[in-house]
Amino acid sequence: MSRLRLYGRVLRIVGVIGLGLGMASLFALLERLRLNCAMDRRQRWTQFFMKRLSNALPFHVRVFGELPSTPMLWVSNHVSWTDIALLGQLTPLSFLSKAEVRHWPVAGWLADKAGSLFIRRGAGDSQAIQKQMGRHLLQQHPLLMFPEGTTTDGRSVRTFHGRLLSAAIDTEVALQPVAVRYLRDGERDQIAPFIGNDDLLSHLLRVLAHEHAQVEIHVLEPIACEGQQRAKLALRAQEAIAQVLSAEPEASPQTECEPVALV
Repeated sequence: MSRLRLYGRVLRIVGVIGLGLGMASLFALLERLRLNCAMDRRQRWTQFFMKRLSNALPFHVRVFGELPSTPMLWVSNHVSWTDIALLGQLTPLSFLSKAEVRHWPVAGWLADKAGSLFIRRGAGDSQAIQKQMGRHLLQQHPLLMFPEGTTTDGRSVRTFHGRLLSAAIDTEVALQPVAVRYLRDGERDQIAPFIGNDDLLSHLLRVLAHEHAQVEIHVLEPIACEGQQRAKLALRAQEAIAQVLSAEPEASPQTECEPVALV
């Protein structure tokens, strides 16, 4: 790839991040003035931002399956930070994120103002975050989490941690499994995974320096949570996603992402 094209991609990303910072600043101002910054509005604006960030990344995205018409707890395998942009463009929703992300430069502030929920691993606050997740879902706000707790190389799915699925069980909100697969020339993409000692900036530049990869997003059959055990729910979602990742790449998409209006 020519340096000129790479610089163009970098400038486009910088422009999108500038847009995000402007939106986050507006929400910060609304908070300070105690004006309306309701979660549903945050989610719509976040989807608007994620759509533009996804378009600026060198990915061709194909979506399979039907997006849910009611709020659910989304669970997905986790390959890279780019998962957040690619999934966040599909529908208005919030993310459950590890607490460290809140302290990342720029990205942490954007995540906070977008309405993300943060959890500290091993800090014994799972009960508190479960209640927060439950309130979020009861207020009809979709929420997405990565039950593996870490990123992988995309070949397979690690064990899904089920303790936080209690929020869906308690609120009787369905589980929406989603499988994300990155491909390059028909094979597993080795550039997109954000693993090991990667830092965000180096990974971004590496992704931008390569040609477009293909991304499959499979919106799978929802799983009813009422009266279920969290361990069984986690295993069902894990197995459904693992089945997609082990299958051959799909030939054509069933649905496409559409732009979202800011209202």
